[in-house]
Amino acid sequence: MEPDTPPKDTVTVVGVGADGWPGLPERLRRLVLDADAVLGGRRHLAMLPEAPGQRRLVWPAPLREGLPPLLASLDGVRTVALSSGDPLLSGVGTTLIGLLGPDAVRVEPGVSSIALARARMRWPAERCAVVSLVGRDPRLLLRQLAPGHRVLVLSSGADTPAAAAALLAGAGYGASRMTVLGDLGADSESRLEATADAWLADPPAAVPALHVLALELAGPPGYGLVAGLPDDAFEHDGQLTKRDLRASALARLAPAPGQHLWDVGAGAGSIGIEWMRAHPACAATAVEARADRAERIGRNAGRLGVPGLHVVTGRAPEALAALAAPDAVFVGGGATRPGVLDACLRALRPGGRLVVHGVTLETEHLLADAYRRHGGELTRIAVETAAPVGAFTGWTPARTVTQWFLAPGR
Repeated sequence: MEPDTPPKDTVTVVGVGADGWPGLPERLRRLVLDADAVLGGRRHLAMLPEAPGQRRLVWPAPLREGLPPLLASLDGVRTVALSSGDPLLSGVGTTLIGLLGPDAVRVEPGVSSIALARARMRWPAERCAVVSLVGRDPRLLLRQLAPGHRVLVLSSGADTPAAAAALLAGAGYGASRMTVLGDLGADSESRLEATADAWLADPPAAVPALHVLALELAGPPGYGLVAGLPDDAFEHDGQLTKRDLRASALARLAPAPGQHLWDVGAGAGSIGIEWMRAHPACAATAVEARADRAERIGRNAGRLGVPGLHVVTGRAPEALAALAAPDAVFVGGGATRPGVLDACLRALRPGGRLVVHGVTLETEHLLADAYRRHGGELTRIAVETAAPVGAFTGWTPARTVTQWFLAPGR
C-alpha cells in the first residue's frame, strides 16, 4: 500500500466527483487540507474550505505550456492536484505523469463519469466503446460507425452533441439515439434523449456543459476495421493503392497499438488511414509531394474517422529528415528517387517493417537488387476483376505490382 502521507517530491492527484467536497472520504479531505499547495480548476478550488497558509493555484492556460514552470516553482512543496472523477481517464493525471514521470505522481481516483454513464445506461463495459473528444476532433466518432454499436463520448462542452448529431446524420446514421447524461453524480444530474436527426431539427434550449454523451448507433453497415476498404471509400485521382494490394501491404506492415507508420508517396493516403483505423493508438505520417493530393489525404482521413493523420507536403528523402522514427514504412511512390530506400531503412526502429510497391521495370529492378542485398520477401501480385466483354464476361487485369517486404532483425 502507498503511504497515507505522500513524500514532498510527489504530486498527489485527487479525483473529485460531481458531488464535490462533501463526497470525498475523510482521508482524502485531510490530504487536501494538509497540503502546502493545491492545484485545480476554479470550480474545484472554490469548493474547498479555508486552510490558512495554503497556496491555491488555478491551472495555467494553455495547460501543457504553463505546467512545467508552475511545477518547477513547487519543487519540494507538498502538492495536491484536483481533477474530475478518474484523473487517468482523459484527465490531468495523465498529463502530470507525462511531465514528471510515474514515480513522482500519486493518484487517488474518484468514480469516473464513464463508470457512472455505464451505470445509468445499464451498458456492460465490455460491450461499449469510449471516445474522448476533450480537445479533440469530433470526426474521431466516424471511426466507430457500425449498426448496433454503443459509444460513450467524453464531451468537450455543451456544443459536442450538436457536432456529433451533424456527423452522424451526414454519414447516414441520423436514426442513432443520443442520450446526454449531465452532471453525473450531482443533485443536478439530468438526462436528454433524441435521435441525431431530431436533435438537429429541434435542438434543446440548454445542454449541460459537464456531460457524457451515450450513442446507440443505427445506420448502414460500416466499413469495418479490417484492412482493405473499398477503393471508393477514398477520394482519389487514380493514385491509390488498390484494395487487394493494400490489404497485402498492411498484413505485412502489421499495425500495432502505439506504433508509428510512414506512408511515403502517399497518393490518397489509404495506407496511413487504414493503419490508423486498426487501433486508436496507431499514428501515421503521410508524405506526399503534391499539395493537392496532400489536401485530399486530409479530407479522406477526416471522413474515415482518423483526423489525426499527420500530412507532410514534400518529397522524399528530404521530407523524411525531421520526422519521428517509424515502426513501419510503406513506400507507394518515389522508390527510385536516390536515397529514398536507404533513408527509410536507416530510420526504422528495432523490430520495424518495410513494404515497397513498384509497377515499373525500373522499380522492379531496384527491388530485386534490394532483395538480393537485404533479403526479405519479394512477391509479384497480379489482380484480375470480372468485367463485361460484349455480351459476355471476362477478366480485366490490373497492373502487376512487385512487392518487397523486409523486417530487419527478424
